[in-house]
Amino acid sequence: MEVHYPAGFWNRLGARIVDALILFIPLGLITLLIHGSFFYDGYSPVDLLGYVYAIVLPVIWYGYTLGRKLIGIRIVRMNGQNVGFGTMLLREVVGTLVYIVTLGIGLIVSAFMVGMREDKRAIHDFIAGTYVTKEPPEDQEAAVAAK
Repeated sequence: MEVHYPAGFWNRLGARIVDALILFIPLGLITLLIHGSFFYDGYSPVDLLGYVYAIVLPVIWYGYTLGRKLIGIRIVRMNGQNVGFGTMLLREVVGTLVYIVTLGIGLIVSAFMVGMREDKRAIHDFIAGTYVTKEPPEDQEAAVAAK
């Protein structure tokens, strides 16, 4: 399957940074209210909200999160279709587990993959059968329909 207009390292990193900033302030304030500190060393149910954001929003919004929308990139399946819950669970949860088990080495390898591979796919993209594209949903749907 062919990758159309893949998003590179800096686009993807920029979107992650924007998403982190968007999440950090409200989730930090919630943590402050619950735990009495802006930062909390232990696990908090608030931590789950970050995963909900990363999994649910792309499913209901054509592969976008707020950060990805602002940067102009989105996640799609390799066949060009929009991502679903199963795809996003594989991408976010299983991908994160791989990065944890490899003590971050997998994350570094993924960064190099995005920077050096022609299709710009990382380990979590291979796990979930996805890629990140600069192509908006309308153009993507037209390309899939033409096949």
